[in-house]
Amino acid sequence: FFFEHVHMSLRTSFRPCIDLHNGKVKQIVGGSLKDDSSEVKTNFESDKDAAYYATMYSRDELHGGHVIMLGPGNEEAAMSALKAYPNGLQVGGGINIDNACKWLEAGASHVIVTSSIFTGGELDWDKLKALSEKVGKDKLVLDLSCRRVKKGGWPAWFVATDRWQTVTSCEINQETITKLEAYCSEFLVHAADVEGLQQGMDEDLIKRLAIHVSIPTTYAGGAKDLTDLPLVQQLSKGKIDLTIGSALDIFGGNVSYEECVMFNKKTLVGSFSKNEVPLGKSPDHQAIWGEYAEYLEGQRTHGWKD
Repeated sequence: FFFEHVHMSLRTSFRPCIDLHNGKVKQIVGGSLKDDSSEVKTNFESDKDAAYYATMYSRDELHGGHVIMLGPGNEEAAMSALKAYPNGLQVGGGINIDNACKWLEAGASHVIVTSSIFTGGELDWDKLKALSEKVGKDKLVLDLSCRRVKKGGWPAWFVATDRWQTVTSCEINQETITKLEAYCSEFLVHAADVEGLQQGMDEDLIKRLAIHVSIPTTYAGGAKDLTDLPLVQQLSKGKIDLTIGSALDIFGGNVSYEECVMFNKKTLVGSFSKNEVPLGKSPDHQAIWGEYAEYLEGQRTHGWKD
């Protein structure tokens, strides 16, 4: 019901995350993930455990968040999060056809999969079909986290696997998206080149995804302030949800987690936004900021209306 309501009404939502590295809740620079953990660039390491954040997301009725295990040593922490918020979180990182059902039985609402359906940098459609049949299309999220490359002078995006270090031959385009939608219920897309940098989202990718997808899709990477939520609404006409990680105050950043929660509960964008931005056009960032800041100030002064 939740996803039907959100996406039928075309409202961008904030989606929370719990990123795990070596058993700890961390926010890292996505492009720095390698086999050698000493090379990983960490933005934030929490003194709170995964269950703490899961409990908070449950309290605030945030749906569709994801727990991502970045490498080995994270299963116990991930299990604790699922126990704290049963059927409220998706889980990814090392998920394959052999262990996917275990995670669903442990309380994950969905399993998130990338690397295990690729062989030698090629998408293995037989593996994908087998996995989808085993866990059920409605329980499967495909992680299309990607790297941006030049193709004939134009930007293109190709799925990256193995902690985003291996760029595959799978291009994110209409043909690929349409075929993949037959096997899953959602997409999760990290823009690996900007993940964790807090220097701005890949707006071209967001617009491209909005054109291609017809199922719930979450974008993550580069979000840096609260107005990125209405910006994604403008860029995608509400078709794409947004995960904010490193920029959140609960992860050491400056973006108010509480105001992100209020954004979801009050569907603010539909209340304040006066202009739609056609897909393929650049939004007026200053105008979006001005409208949203003015709206927020009025709501803080007069109270949030139900």
